[in-house]
Amino acid sequence: MGLPELMKKENDIVREIAAGGVLARPCNASTEVLLIRRKGFWDLPKGKMEEGERYEECAIREVEEETGVKDPVIESFLCKTYHEYTRDDIHFGKTTYWYSMLAAEPNRTVPQASEGITEAKWVGENFAREMVQFENLKDVLDAFQQNKKRRNYRSRL
Repeated sequence: MGLPELMKKENDIVREIAAGGVLARPCNASTEVLLIRRKGFWDLPKGKMEEGERYEECAIREVEEETGVKDPVIESFLCKTYHEYTRDDIHFGKTTYWYSMLAAEPNRTVPQASEGITEAKWVGENFAREMVQFENLKDVLDAFQQNKKRRNYRSRL
């Protein structure tokens, strides 16, 4: 996929394609997910695709860059979200592909300051939903929990 396909201007909306992940680690009998604090809001790691990247490659690269957690492992595709925003008088429409991921080395986080990320914090998966402020991120965390329940059910068969 080339850059012209990644950013198309249509009806005065610049279209963007991104990918990201819900990075998880086991914690006692529960699961924690890693949130990042960007521009004053709790968020999930994600970012724009680069030329020639597949969605999965982008998700892994962006999670590594934004959190400092090395070699996250994709478990499964979760969902796709769309949102619009305006920056510098330009209207953007961003489609993001989300993946459930496991952290191979979960204890070391390094927030990507150059992207305005000031903190990376492991929180309980239920509390994470309360912390994020945007509905599309709540939807992603809901998809993560539903996916986790399906995987646990199948593993017992």
